Amino acid sequence: MKSKHLPDGFPDSPDAWDRLIAAAPPPVDEPECPYDPNDPAAVEAYWRDAVLVSKGGVPAIRAALDARRTRGQRGPQRRPTKVSVTVRYSPEVVAWFKSTGEGWQRRMDAVLRDYVARQQ
Repeated sequence: MKSKHLPDGFPDSPDAWDRLIAAAPPPVDEPECPYDPNDPAAVEAYWRDAVLVSKGGVPAIRAALDARRTRGQRGPQRRPTKVSVTVRYSPEVVAWFKSTGEGWQRRMDAVLRDYVARQQ
């Protein structure tokens, strides 16, 4: 490859590569380290708890790890408190409830509960 096509600072000769390799830090020989790139089971164990964040730095990583730890955990219940169903509503009704912000499904449930209570 011609050197004009290489990024700035990219070694453009065998001597430059040799200098770069000589300046590299030595390999880490840490027997306590669980990561061995040649052992598929060790690689899987090492990356099992990894999270992917695109922006936000350390705070975003911490938030993603916290979210993963709490995801799907429910408190003890004697019986389910909700029933999952598929229902079709008019677009205007859904748009209005969604416009009220987060928790719109809970508010819709409250309106329906109130209606049921008045009918009995």
